[in-house]
Formats: sequence, structure tokens, C-alpha cells
Amino acid sequence: MHRRALLATAALLPAAARAQARPLHIIVPFPPGGGVDIVARLLAEPLRAALGQPVVVENRAGAAGQIGAMAVVRAPADGNTLLLCSSGEVAVAPHLQGNRLGYDPARDLAPVTLVTRIPNVLIVNPRVPAQNVPQLIALAKAQPGRLTFSSSGTGNLQHLNGELFNRLAGIETVHVPYRGTAPALADVAGGQVTMTFGSLAAALPLIRGDTVRALAVTSRGRMQALPDVPALAETLPAYELINWFGLFAPAGTPPERIAAINTAIAGALRDPALAAKLLDQGAEAAPMPPTEFARFVASESEKFGRIIREGNIRAED
Repeated sequence: MHRRALLATAALLPAAARAQARPLHIIVPFPPGGGVDIVARLLAEPLRAALGQPVVVENRAGAAGQIGAMAVVRAPADGNTLLLCSSGEVAVAPHLQGNRLGYDPARDLAPVTLVTRIPNVLIVNPRVPAQNVPQLIALAKAQPGRLTFSSSGTGNLQHLNGELFNRLAGIETVHVPYRGTAPALADVAGGQVTMTFGSLAAALPLIRGDTVRALAVTSRGRMQALPDVPALAETLPAYELINWFGLFAPAGTPPERIAAINTAIAGALRDPALAAKLLDQGAEAAPMPPTEFARFVASESEKFGRIIREGNIRAED
């Protein structure tokens, strides 16, 4: 009799309440241990507490983030499956992959919130005779086509930062793509490559060890973690190009559910302890309402697309 009463009570619960008993799945389109994965796991417990439902982080890696993104695109639009991804999967890939991408972020995903902004840092080998950005630009102009910059792959943020630097500074440096961040950084430290635009988390140990020299950050203003390192915009006022992590739901997810998740994320990111952990990863907490985030994604996509077109950048096969 007791079991029947429980079942009858459950049947009377609103659909939204029954849905919250199911786990919330955050799909990370990369292997465990990377920046997006770390941020997802930092958010899992605050989300569980705020929404009153279990939170599961799932890694669906492969195809440069496309496998994880497609898993969310195909998921039910009930707000229980979310994509935490970087700018690459939603604002860069459409311009590189075109119809080969398999999904249209603007059509198939509903923006929930920006989570973090992640500026890159321009680092050079210590033997490079440039102590600041103006000196580096002068050096590049004196030796057109001689200076090089590495990246962890064609079309990623490191590559796009180098192309934007070339265009705004009026210089010609040569892109050297690698398969991964570690060798791209190692060859700057070893002097095989002049410079790179690395993530703070990856570059900071080299900066602190005086293995490389930090000249600038790619955000509009200076970073809390490197207050003495100027922004590129202090020399090139139009310069701003950062990576970022954002949260998306399948298109058609109810607005009230998106609003509830947005509120929960914003509350979590206001926690000083969590914000400090993000700073350790070179990330700055930056929540925003869904409508503002949608405008932000559209603006970033337009910016990345312009750099890709003007640089004639093509996706690697």
C-alpha cells in the first residue's frame, strides 16, 4: 500500500519536478584533464546544489569537438543535456568546416551563458631582441617573413591570434602549426620558433621559469594573473582576441529552464573560491544572461570568420 501511495504521489508531480529528478548531463567534447573538462567539474557541485538534481560530466571527445557537440544537438530539448565547449566548436568551426561541420550552432544550439574568458599570452624566446610589442613589430618589419609563430594546429585561437597580429601590426610572420600545445611551446622555449600565443595555464610555468618572455596578453585589458604584462591593445588599439568557454542547450529547450541554469551558473561563478580556481587555469569568470550571450557568440563568430577569410585559412584535412 505504501508503494502504491508513493507512485500515486509521483504521478501528481509537475513534469518539471519529475524532470529534475533525472541527472543533468554536461557534455565536454574533449578528453578528461583539459581546460573545458576542469571547468565542467568545478561547476558540477554548485549546479547540483542549485538545481536539486544530480550532475554528470561526460567526455565525448573526437573530431575536434564535433562528436560532443552533435551529441547535444541530438539530445532531447528538456534542459537535461548541456554542452560546455570552447569558442572553437561554435564560433570558429563553422567558418573552417562549412557544410562539413554537421550542425549549425546558430540553429541547433541555444545559448545559456558565457562561463569564462581565457586570454592568450604572447611569449617569445628570451634570445629574441625585443623586450616589448613595439620592438617586436619593428623587428618583424626589418625582417619580413623571417619571424615565426607556432600554434597547436591550423585554425585554432593561437593561429588566429598570429594572423590578427600580422594584419593589425602590418607585418609578415610565418605560421608553424604543430600537433599539440606541448611541442608548440617547447620549440619557442628552444628557439626553433620565434613566438606563440599560448594559453596562460600552459605558458605560465615557462614564464615563471624564465624559459620564455611574456610580452603581452590578447585581452582588451591586463590579466589579473599577469598584472605587469600589457595588453596588445595598448599598442594596437583594435586588438582583442580571446578564447572562451560557454554553455549551450539543444535548440528548443524551454526558456524558463535555460533561465534557471543561467541563474545557477551565475551564482556559482560569484563564489570567490571557485573564481580563484578558475584563475589558476588562466580563466576569468564572466557569466552573462542568455540574450546577451547570444549576441556575444554572434559577434565573436563574425570576428573569427573575418580573420579566417582575410588570412585565407583552410581547415586541415
